[in-house]
Amino acid sequence: MSSYEAVTEKPATGTKWVVTCMVGGVIVGVSLLGAYSSQLGMFWKSRRRNKKPVRVYMDGCFDMMHYGHCNALRQARALGDQLIVGVVSDAEIIANKGPPVTPLHERLMMVNAVKWVDEVIPEAPYAITEEFMKKLFDEYKIDFIIHGDDPCVLPDGTDAYAHAKKAGRYKQIKRTEGVSSTDIVGRMLLCVRERSISDSHNHSSLQRQFSNGHSPKFEAGSPAATASGTRISHFLPTSRRIVQFSNGRGPGPDSRIVYIDGAFDLFHAGHVEILRLARDLGDFLLVGIHTDQTVSATRGSHRPIMNLHERSLSVLACRYVDEVIIGAPWEVSKDMITTFNISIVVHGTVAENNDFEKEQCNPYAVPISMGIFKVLESPLGITTTTIIKRIVSNHEAYQKRNEKKGESEKRYYEGKGHVSGD
Repeated sequence: MSSYEAVTEKPATGTKWVVTCMVGGVIVGVSLLGAYSSQLGMFWKSRRRNKKPVRVYMDGCFDMMHYGHCNALRQARALGDQLIVGVVSDAEIIANKGPPVTPLHERLMMVNAVKWVDEVIPEAPYAITEEFMKKLFDEYKIDFIIHGDDPCVLPDGTDAYAHAKKAGRYKQIKRTEGVSSTDIVGRMLLCVRERSISDSHNHSSLQRQFSNGHSPKFEAGSPAATASGTRISHFLPTSRRIVQFSNGRGPGPDSRIVYIDGAFDLFHAGHVEILRLARDLGDFLLVGIHTDQTVSATRGSHRPIMNLHERSLSVLACRYVDEVIIGAPWEVSKDMITTFNISIVVHGTVAENNDFEKEQCNPYAVPISMGIFKVLESPLGITTTTIIKRIVSNHEAYQKRNEKKGESEKRYYEGKGHVSGD
């Protein structure tokens, strides 16, 4: 081998050694980086898996539960991962506010059925005492106590959430404007007072009009329009609120879709239970909510108490409901069944009007002829009329209850150095 060959060969060998080292270093580096990334990924997965869920607590009477209650629970749930709800006992409500319209077992059914609720504590105290607050923190592992921005005042004028605020574990949500249990009681009493012989006459004529297949139209100032209790509703519906209450998902291609319709006025435990049974019959529950005009025509011009959008939100908040038709037609047609791919149409045995089979124009004639109609045995004998009768028979007690609440709030504001302008 010549000296030239020897000289030129040495650099080649050195270069080869350097390249080998570089490649080896890259491979080792990539391997170490991959191992580190893998371990880092496992670390964060473990952190996420072991992260303690934020548990929030909200309590209330939830008497004559309405969409305002549901919206409060929705907002509370958004402040944590799990929502635990305390339902105040009948005895505590009587002591602090007056007699409840809805007994505890019905209120528990209603709260349990709200889709944002994870757990329920029955017979919760009206005020958050230090002892009960400790139980919430230690036994129920509650992180924060939630309430609306409206005052919750004890009979002595003190704040029911003072201890939670002092502990720094209190969070506040915005109250839903336009509705309250007191407001709904007022609507019912007003509607009952305005009911007269002329209303009965209008009811009969409207029923005849509907049974002949005509959709009633109400002119401004007509008896049906002016006597309807919904005219004093202050609710302003928005598309955003409807989206907030919606599930945001439709049925699958092979879903068995169950359809049930009705007024669902003063949404109550009877409604909840029939919806639960209906949902068990399929994969997707579609609920039709009748228009205010339809309800007035079939149940009297003093109905409904809650307007169409208020009733729709109450139904949408129910965990058994997947979708609603806002302003569903009175008659279930073939086109409707085809459009929504309905597999079965159901109706409960307990309802305000169960004479549909005797009517000249049976609203369920089409699904009956198709063999897809089923009558469900209603678990509870409660109707909207039941709730109204409770109010009417105890209206004096409810009036005193509202006066008692007003006096407590006055003492609360006076203690803060100012009087409410409400």
